[in-house]
Amino acid sequence: MPALDLDTSVSILSGVGSRRAEILVAHQIVYIRDLLYYFPRRHLDRTTVTPIRKLVRDESHSIIGQVETFGEKSTRRGKIFQVIISDGTGLLILTWFNGIRYVKHLFKIGDRLAVHGKIEWYNGFSIIHPEFDKLEENDDLLSTGSVIPLYPLTHELRSAGIEQRVFRKMMREVLKSVQPARDIFTDAFLKDYNLVSLSEALQQIHFAENIERLKTAIQRLKFDEHFFLQLLMALRKTSLKQTATRSLPDIGPYFRTIADSLPFDLTKAQKKVLKEIHEDMKKNVAMNRLLQGDVGSGKTIVAILSSVLAVGNNVQVAIMAPTEILANQHYQSFVKELNKAKIPCTLLVGNMKKSERQSILDGLKNGKIPIVIGTHALIQEYVEFKELGLVIVDEQHRFGVLQRGKLLDKGLNPHFMAMTATPIPRTLAITYMGDMDLSIIDEMPANRIPVVTKVVKPARLPKVYAFIKDEIKAGRQCMVVFPLVEESEKTDLAAAVENHRELNEKIFYDLDVGLVHGRMKGKEKNAVMAKFELNEISILVSTTVVEVGVDIPNATVILVEHADRFGLTQLHQLRGRVGRGSDKGYCILVHRHESDKSRLRLATMETTNDGFQIADEDLKLRGPGDFFGLRQSGFIQYKIANMITDGSIIRQARKAAFTMVETDPDLCHDQHAGIKERFQLDYRDKLDMVKIT
Repeated sequence: MPALDLDTSVSILSGVGSRRAEILVAHQIVYIRDLLYYFPRRHLDRTTVTPIRKLVRDESHSIIGQVETFGEKSTRRGKIFQVIISDGTGLLILTWFNGIRYVKHLFKIGDRLAVHGKIEWYNGFSIIHPEFDKLEENDDLLSTGSVIPLYPLTHELRSAGIEQRVFRKMMREVLKSVQPARDIFTDAFLKDYNLVSLSEALQQIHFAENIERLKTAIQRLKFDEHFFLQLLMALRKTSLKQTATRSLPDIGPYFRTIADSLPFDLTKAQKKVLKEIHEDMKKNVAMNRLLQGDVGSGKTIVAILSSVLAVGNNVQVAIMAPTEILANQHYQSFVKELNKAKIPCTLLVGNMKKSERQSILDGLKNGKIPIVIGTHALIQEYVEFKELGLVIVDEQHRFGVLQRGKLLDKGLNPHFMAMTATPIPRTLAITYMGDMDLSIIDEMPANRIPVVTKVVKPARLPKVYAFIKDEIKAGRQCMVVFPLVEESEKTDLAAAVENHRELNEKIFYDLDVGLVHGRMKGKEKNAVMAKFELNEISILVSTTVVEVGVDIPNATVILVEHADRFGLTQLHQLRGRVGRGSDKGYCILVHRHESDKSRLRLATMETTNDGFQIADEDLKLRGPGDFFGLRQSGFIQYKIANMITDGSIIRQARKAAFTMVETDPDLCHDQHAGIKERFQLDYRDKLDMVKIT
């Protein structure tokens, strides 16, 4: 076969007819390049294959065995499908509870399987829902080495005859005939970061000579993916630093008035963060800062004082929140402090009367209203400012880039600060927010008493209800929260409404029990929340609309139903809604669907109040896609990299990318030509985020 180019169609390969080519294209394998970057989902190291007789319970093992028998079986819990394999030393049972209709057609007697999974004991060694791949009896030398690549093959690929052996054969043919991949990095760069060449990495990821060389290949390919994302962040940050804006150097007449009147001392962390913000605002390039702080760490007062600094320089401030409840909460907090300095402040939300809204719009346009707090209503076309100098966005991950951009466009490159009470794991922060400067309030106010957290089973609820009654008798309040997820929104809402009825009519019949959920109109929600704030409602039943923004110092108990359905970070934020006054707070998590995983997760909530530790655990358990609801965003499309496990590689890639951009902001040096070309290709849909010629 003649030498192949990376841009050659895969249809040229032997054994790839029109049908196979069509199916490969449907899997985004169009060119030889795509095939080379279709990485194995795992590797079977034959040197670590365990004989069945030496398997150890509760440990993960790789086994190679032959199918002896298989079939469906009825149990009290329903039908299961089982396959029994042997390797001459013993028998291993493979069991499926789900996907039986598909799985049962995959096996025949005598099939050789490479199996991987955690060993359990049910009438013999067993693996539940194992990872497996078929090995051919007549496999040639492609599979006889010590490391076998196992590719992610779908039902469609298998139905076209593209099994593991066929796929390996195609890959071997490509690697023999393709022109060596041109490395985008210089030899000096590879040496500095201890990386193997791209050609070496591509060869070894598919056909590793040994495990050590496989590890170096994976290291290089992961580095590439992390590097280009960090390069985007570095270029973005540089672009933002070039964005000229009005500097806001003066402390102004209002800051001291408010700061000196506070009934508490600012923590060292708050003072440090305020200094960082003011230093940014003094510059004539726009601030782009993320303010991160755990629930109850005092971000709101930092936002107030930052706004006051801006107003003292005769510019306007816009604060955008994701919900009306949170916007209203911020408005109340701001007004309380701003009244001391007689600074006008207004609230702009969607459901306002036309006359009321028009008065606010006029005040923003002529500059008589210096501070406005609102929801998405702020980004409507009809909202104009005289001179918008500072934009603050709360829980910024709930807004899209375009939404934030629309608000920023209402000023001449205003300073920008995002706030979040969601503790963000470091790897996630430098990946999703790597273009921002980071300020962390890592100290809690001295008077905050840690919330006591208990996980209970439903059988304990009568005792919990008795405890809640005691707290209410003592003049305190309680929240009861139900999960609400998109997939079963109607069912969940009905459950919340029904449980409110039961709590109101049967359990707490002598108390005032309110209900608030996302389907209610803004006015209805606000009316219920106002009653709760005034202690006219003793117990508030809600869906997760209380997750952020509800600050009721008198609320001491939060009861979370179906706690196993929440992410840990969500639970931590919910927990932060109580114990905000002088009384001890209690968080009670009702565990209804037990599993080893859910028990482990909820145990984390009992053992720590550290939001960052919880966030790290949440990231491990849920993955980055679910953490910020970014699974469908297309922001990151990793083939081999892993944000959860690649912390050291991410830091290395970040250092390399930022160092490169510092020395060559436009990537115009000859040695960076290949890097620039690859970046512009891979991130062509995000080039509007950076300034690169």
